[in-house]
Order: sequence, then C-alpha cells, then structure tokens
Amino acid sequence: MAEHDEFSLLQDNATEVGLPWAGPPPVRREAVDVGGGRRVSGLIWGPPGSSPEIVLLHGGAQNAHTWDTVALALDRPMVAIDLPGHGHSDWRDDHQYTPASNADDVAVAIRAFAPDAAMVVGMSLGGMTAFCLAQRHPEMVRKLAIVDVTPGTDHAKAEPIIAFISGPEKFASFQEILDRTIEYNPTRTESSLRRGVLHNAHELPDGSWSWRWDPNRPSRQGDQSVDFSPLWEAVDAVKVPLLLLRGALSSVVGDEDVEELKRRQPSARVIVVDGAGHSIQGDKPVELARLLDEFLASG
Repeated sequence: MAEHDEFSLLQDNATEVGLPWAGPPPVRREAVDVGGGRRVSGLIWGPPGSSPEIVLLHGGAQNAHTWDTVALALDRPMVAIDLPGHGHSDWRDDHQYTPASNADDVAVAIRAFAPDAAMVVGMSLGGMTAFCLAQRHPEMVRKLAIVDVTPGTDHAKAEPIIAFISGPEKFASFQEILDRTIEYNPTRTESSLRRGVLHNAHELPDGSWSWRWDPNRPSRQGDQSVDFSPLWEAVDAVKVPLLLLRGALSSVVGDEDVEELKRRQPSARVIVVDGAGHSIQGDKPVELARLLDEFLASG
C-alpha cells in the first residue's frame, strides 16, 4: 500500500458526520526542536498568520489526527500536537512518556505553535499531560478541558485500553491491524477506524504493518501498572476554569473520581456525553466540538 496523503481523508471525516465540505481546510504539519535532538510535531489548523485558539492533546497510542473531525466541526485556528513517541514526534531514548515529561515537551511546542491559545484540551494520557502542563507551565493554560480521565484512573479502569496497546507490535497485513482495531473499538464505525489506522500505522518494507507510536514502554518490560494518583497534586494546582467530559459508555472515570475532582476543584464542570466511550472525539466528535466551543466562549 502506498504512503497516503495525511490530509486526503478529511473529506471522509466531514461526510461521515454530515459536516459541510467546501474544499480542503487550511491545515499543515510543523515540528519544533524540544532539545536532546528530538522534535515534536503538530497539525496547525487555520490560515497562515492566524493565531491558534485551542491546543489539542491526544491519548496514549493515538496521534494528532484523532482530532480531525472535531477540528473540522470547530472551524477555529488550533493546533493538534503529536505527543512525544507518537505520530510524527520523535521517540525518547529512555522510552519514558510520563505526563510530566510530556508536559515539558508540549510546553515548548505550545510556545512555538500557539503561545496565545485560550484553551488546552487533553484526552486520556493527553489529559494527564494537560494537568501537569497546568501545574508546571501555568502560563500556557488559560482554560482546561479534560476528556475521560482523572488521576483516579487505574489499571482496572483502563484494562481494555491496556489490552489493546499491549498487543502485537507487527501485523502481517493492513487488514490484520484493522481487524484488531475494530475488535477493541466496538463503539466506532469501521470507516473511522480505517482512517485512524492509516494515520496511526505505517507499512514496512516487507509488506507488514506496525504502529507509529513507540512500543518500548515500561509495560513491555512487565510493568502493567497504571497509577496516576500522585497527580492529584497537579489537579490541586489548576487555577483556571476546568471542564471534565466523561464518556457515558466508558469505565475509565468512576463516580468516585468525579467526587474527588470536585472536592479539589469545586468550580469544575462535569459533563457526561451520551453514546460515547473513552474516545469521545471518535464516538461523538460533533457533540464534543459543540461542548468545547461553549466552554471556550463561557466566562
């Protein structure tokens, strides 16, 4: 299979959810040096010279294209960043992609791509990264929207996700990698998952397929634990308007996590998105765009 044009599928994104299509939107890929010989890549949405209003941070084992339909629906200048070790961003030599280390790299990217952004949106690992960003680089975060994660997310809550990303590193064919993706994402359409795999995997010289994200995580060395609980301190540090969006069909955030979040951030808003699993941006992208737009416009 030939290497695809990463922007050639955007019309399919729009058509699938009924968004109007007036031709290719202004979007380009750029990268910034974050030190140590590594670069972080991002998709810059908006005409040249526009100032991105929103920063989007994807989840673990995803990439910036997970936000494509949301970006089309929002129709605002924004930047979707590939987290370190994901998409077109470079891998770390130590293969440690903690929310804190991610946040330090993301802060460099935001300064380069979107220094005046009014809102940061983070999903799953991107959400934990966004909490750390608000703690470690508060000048980068003016509003914070978190998609289906809290520091209360543990191994049991995240088990279906862990099972998927801990699977094979290499697949004999595109159909094989797509079939596994469909198996683990029952709330998504096959067409959206096909687009997702094209963005998130690549064909090897021998015709097999592999993911674009770094598979050399601690879980590959037998550490299957997920413990974000120390990052409740990062939640305490948030000094800006905070929105938590939960997928109604997701087990990643429990009621007890919402209670703890509200105890630490009493003014935080919490919205449950019906019909959505963990990846709300994939299951209900237009609804998510509407909710983000309303949050951005709110006082």
